Amino acid sequence: MKYAYPIILTPVKEGGYAVKVPDLDIYTQGKNVAEAIYMARDAIGMWICYEQDEEKTIPNPSDITAITSESDEIKTLVDIDADEYRRAHDNRTIRKNLTLPSWLNDRAEKAGINFSQTLQSALKKQLNIMDHPHRNIKKQP
Repeated sequence: MKYAYPIILTPVKEGGYAVKVPDLDIYTQGKNVAEAIYMARDAIGMWICYEQDEEKTIPNPSDITAITSESDEIKTLVDIDADEYRRAHDNRTIRKNLTLPSWLNDRAEKAGINFSQTLQSALKKQLNIMDHPHRNIKKQP
């Protein structure tokens, strides 16, 4: 399901922006406008996934013209594809059966190699995905 929620970006004295998602009562922040919007999208995605997992109703976004803001604030929309967000951040494990030469298996076991971790690292490298503590972000070419 795709949504476009209104957000309000408020400049903060120390620099950056505080972000409010009025429809969902979510708050986050970012160092600049781009990061603030990215953080809002991420917060909305996490919130929607949690609410769906709890089998709660996801509210429809308000009309942006109904949202009030101060003169120094930026009022804009943030889009989110909740299904795509869930797929990208799904950390469930999946069992894979694979084959490799016996000699390689023996050497790897003797060396104490973690096969799952090694395969994950190799796949991330092959797919040009960098590690991030909360999500996988594709590196720019």
